Amino acid sequence: MTTMRALGVAEVTDADFAGEVLGERDRPVLVEFTADWCGPCRQLAPVLSEIAREERDRIKILQLDVDRSPEAAIAYRVLSAPTMIVFRGGEPVLQLVGARAKRKLLAELADVL
Repeated sequence: MTTMRALGVAEVTDADFAGEVLGERDRPVLVEFTADWCGPCRQLAPVLSEIAREERDRIKILQLDVDRSPEAAIAYRVLSAPTMIVFRGGEPVLQLVGARAKRKLLAELADVL
């Protein structure tokens, strides 16, 4: 099965999670916890691609495959995919579960952008 990564969205793994997510100090980081088998994750991919491109100066968007990198998913109690967690200054500040339209996601992210 091929990975349906959002275009323009970098992948993060357990190995580089601390540096890429927890160590980011300039802007909030949205991590989508995803999986190849996840249909709603495929629906969310183009939404995240657009937001990553349009808001790159305001938010960093990354994807983490829960099957290949389970440690972060376990640490943050991710029970379903897609789950999006926004980190600011290394701390989780917002958690969203499930796919949604771009307009709704941007409205939910407004307080952290």
